[in-house]
Formats: sequence, structure tokens, C-alpha cells
Amino acid sequence: MTKKILFFLLLFSSISFSQNPKLSPSTEVSIFTCGRGDQLYSTFGHTALRIKDTENQLDVVYNYGTFDFRTENFYLKFVKGDLQYFMTATSVDDFIMEYQMDEREVIEQELNLPLEQKQKLFEQLNANLFSTEKYYTYKFIDKNCTTMVADKINGVFEKKLIEKVDDKSITYRELLYPYFDDYFWYKLGINIIFGAKTDAKAEKLFLPVELLNSLDQAKVDGKSLVSEKKVVVKGSEKSVSFSFFNSIYVVIAVLLFIVLINKRFLFLSYLFVCGILGIFLCLVGLYSQHQEVLWNYNALLFSPLFVILSFIKGRFFNKIVLLNLFLLLIYIVVIITKPYLVLMIPFILTNLYILLKLKKKGQEKLLTSVK
Repeated sequence: MTKKILFFLLLFSSISFSQNPKLSPSTEVSIFTCGRGDQLYSTFGHTALRIKDTENQLDVVYNYGTFDFRTENFYLKFVKGDLQYFMTATSVDDFIMEYQMDEREVIEQELNLPLEQKQKLFEQLNANLFSTEKYYTYKFIDKNCTTMVADKINGVFEKKLIEKVDDKSITYRELLYPYFDDYFWYKLGINIIFGAKTDAKAEKLFLPVELLNSLDQAKVDGKSLVSEKKVVVKGSEKSVSFSFFNSIYVVIAVLLFIVLINKRFLFLSYLFVCGILGIFLCLVGLYSQHQEVLWNYNALLFSPLFVILSFIKGRFFNKIVLLNLFLLLIYIVVIITKPYLVLMIPFILTNLYILLKLKKKGQEKLLTSVK
């Protein structure tokens, strides 16, 4: 901690007491692309920007991916979409050490920028760092550590030099899906909470690996933007062994248990829980500023109307069951081409079975038949 404070004070003093610190011709500007981590927030990797000027004893990593868990109402702000991320600066040694400890790969791409652009970038970064402009409202696709760095590089050239070169024909959901191959609960949760926007074509550059690929192909005055590319930290291949509790089989087992027990109370309790989830999805869609969670058709599968089934009887009960069957049919039509269909099949079949059973026998008959 003391080392970080000293570094920050040295950086602040070098900027504060030199009106316009001039970078030397040997200054290097590079982009760090960091490998994936085990935590949800590090699943997609990370991007940072480095400025190194040996003559001025300067070697700084600017990082737009910082947030503070101690922020008041942190989780509510994150869900709402107004959580403030902020820019920080650290020494390259501290930055690299963190990824060495986590055994996460770090690739460095040195950029072929004219000194004028390096100076302009340096001044802009420091102006942001020591002002309220270091804060920004995080958006999963539209504004994150990668998009902020890409925007800074594009900004010094006053044109869109860096553009996405990866496949734009697939959707955001299809692009993200493989990132969760070893993390079933992350995969299930993310695909349930994401809405229609993630099923749009992934035309925007927002992932660290996408920026890395785009930099490799970018040109400045006919020359490659990347003058040198090297691996700074060699990551380790982490294999996740199979676990029943980290797989779809645990979901299948629970749902099969509910069906086989064949008790009215259990059926209605299951639908009640699904309904609460559906209410949550709807409320998040209304409350959140995250475009990714709006228009979530998973609310058709986890219908908020399920909640009232435990409290009604007779004809009204049957009408609500029929309405939910109709909503489920719409959901099947919508999801049939989606990459996460296989995740939802156990829920679709369970809901269909229970609703058909409720519809066929009615609440009063079901009470007798399933006791």
C-alpha cells in the first residue's frame, strides 16, 4: 500500500509541478490485454493502457476497470446501471504482479504513434485522472474498460482508427456463450437475466480480445498500428474438472424430483418461485438503465402470473393456466433459434408438464389425484 501511495504522489507531483510535461522521443505507448479470471467480473478479461518514458523515469498503467465494493448501495447501483467505475493509475510492476499471481496471460501491443499523438494521449489521460472525468457510468457492452481505451486511441487521431474486425454476423449472446463453458451457474444466470439486446448482431467492439484483434489489423498512414507484440505474462491453462453441482444435471435432477413426487403443493410452490423470478426480471427491466436486461422474454417462461395460482380457484385458475400455456408457446417460438435453448429445455418441459396437468384436471381434481 505504501508503495502505491508513493507512486501516486510521484506521478501527481511530476504532472502538477510541470505545466506540460514533455515526453521524450523514446516514449512507448502500448495496450495490455489480460486473460480471463475466475471471478464473474473478470470472466471476459481486461484492457489497460501503458505509457513508458525511460528518460523521464515514467512507466504508468492507466486502468479504466476499477470499482469499489464499498460504494453505498453497490449492488442496487450495479443492477440499476448507474454504478460509477473509475480510472486509476499504477506502476507497471504492481499491475503485472497481480496477473502473475493469478496466472493470467498478459499480452502487450506497442502502438506505432507519432510523438504528437503520444503527448496528446498522455495529457488527456492525466487530465482525466486528476479530475471528476475519471468517473464513468459502466455499461456492459457500450462503456467498459475496453471501449474506454479504444475511444482514447481513436480520440487522439480524431477519427475511428480502431474498428471491430471479428465476426459481426453472430449475436452478442452467441459471442459471450463460450466464455461460460466451465461455469454453469454463471452461464444460466447471465442467459436468464439478459434481454433482447444481446440477441442483436454483435457489431460493437467491447471485449478485450476483440480490441487485441482489431489493433493487429489497424493501420496508420498505411503502416501497422502495432509495431511490436509480445507476451508479458504467460498464463496457465486452467482445466475445470466435471462436477455434478456445476452442471445442468443438477437442474434436471431437481426438476425431475418435482415432477415425480407429483404433489400439488410442490407444483404450485415451484411455479410460485418461477413467478417471483419473473417479477424480478420485469422489475429489473423497468428499473435498470442497462440496455442488456430490457425486453427480457424469459419472463414468458418464468411468468409473473404463476404467483397468483396458489391463491385462486375455479374458472379463473383455469384461465390463468391457459394464458400461461399460451405465453409458454410464444416463448418456445422465440427461443428456438437461441444458443441457450439447451439450458432452458428442462424448465420448458417441466413448466409444460405442470401446466398441462393443472389444465386437464383443474385445481379441485388435481387436489384429489396428486395426494
